[in-house]
Amino acid sequence: MESITKFIEKKLGLKVNVEKSKIARPNQIKYLGFGFYYTKTGIIKPKPHLKSIQKFRRKLKQLTKRNWSVSLELRIIKLNQVIRGWINYFKIADIKRHMRNITSHLNRRIRCIIWKQWKIPKHRIICLIKLGIDKNMAKACAYARKSYWATSRVYPIQQAISNERLKRKGLVFPLDHYLKVHAVI
Repeated sequence: MESITKFIEKKLGLKVNVEKSKIARPNQIKYLGFGFYYTKTGIIKPKPHLKSIQKFRRKLKQLTKRNWSVSLELRIIKLNQVIRGWINYFKIADIKRHMRNITSHLNRRIRCIIWKQWKIPKHRIICLIKLGIDKNMAKACAYARKSYWATSRVYPIQQAISNERLKRKGLVFPLDHYLKVHAVI
């Protein structure tokens, strides 16, 4: 470490931060939000560090709070900005599995938001019928005494507030955007 520090400071004229700098294996390093891993063939590839993924999830959770009283359109605009920015930054990394999980969780959180915005059972029934759900099924869903989170998993709600409808509203799905911009190195 000392010889490398001397070389960098004397020869290259750069300053080394001793607190942040260390010599370690690639899979033990966090660098600009990236972590690294070994493939089965022994090649080192980048991935987002666990802390970076957790920070991204926290940001999405903050933007999809049910008690944040903004319109769905504004919420989708903010979500799209965060999703596009984060994925474009980490597009060289292999994160397909993480994006699949984040996408399904995000869709469910948005269904919760919409279900809460519909407020009273009478309005929920009307909205579900407009979205193509049978009247009896709509009544059963609207009068169910389940939490927002549990209701968002019910099949008629998933069918009424489908991924296609969310996409038409303008929501960018993390997995779709990742697959579109992913760059293989």
